[in-house]
Amino acid sequence: MVDYFLKGGVFMYPILIALIIGLVFSLERFWTLMRASINTRKFNQDIKDALNADSNGVDKAVDICEHTRGPIANVVQAGLIRSGRGIEAVERAIMGTGTIEMAFLEGNLVWLATVISLAPMMGFLGTVSGMVGAFDSIAKANDISPSLVAGGISEALLTTMFGLTVAIIVQFFHNFFVSRIDKIVAEMEESTQEFVDVLIEKSLAK
Repeated sequence: MVDYFLKGGVFMYPILIALIIGLVFSLERFWTLMRASINTRKFNQDIKDALNADSNGVDKAVDICEHTRGPIANVVQAGLIRSGRGIEAVERAIMGTGTIEMAFLEGNLVWLATVISLAPMMGFLGTVSGMVGAFDSIAKANDISPSLVAGGISEALLTTMFGLTVAIIVQFFHNFFVSRIDKIVAEMEESTQEFVDVLIEKSLAK
């Protein structure tokens, strides 16, 4: 593998840097999104039980949110804090906090998308460079010999292969993270809707 890398020429180094950047941000997103996932069903039930317990239900629910990590708890907590101002204020708080949490969940995905775009382009640029080198060798030697063009063609194919390989690896992680974010957002919407429904029921019961 190292031999192939060295034969790939100078463009293999920026492709390698792109791979390292992609893996670093992939590890960061994996850690962040795994910590953002919680047992939503248990969390929703705990919030319902707290709100329905007694007059201090909101304070108990806020305490549950403070001791639960992740964007779902943050969004519900924002709504709980404004529960005394009416349902509209709660919904505005949920929407505002939800937007902030979405930005947090999608953070650094732009870097993965950049690597996915740039790695094949650098590979193709290495391909062009290798072919130019091959034709220069032919022109200088004034002869078409397999040994003259083999190095240039090998460089061209290797950079393309490595560029595409890097893009495929990072694309896999990118798609995985997008699916995790979609799942967390769906759970967030479910939790906030259940929470708002409980508040509406309590307000109607008064």
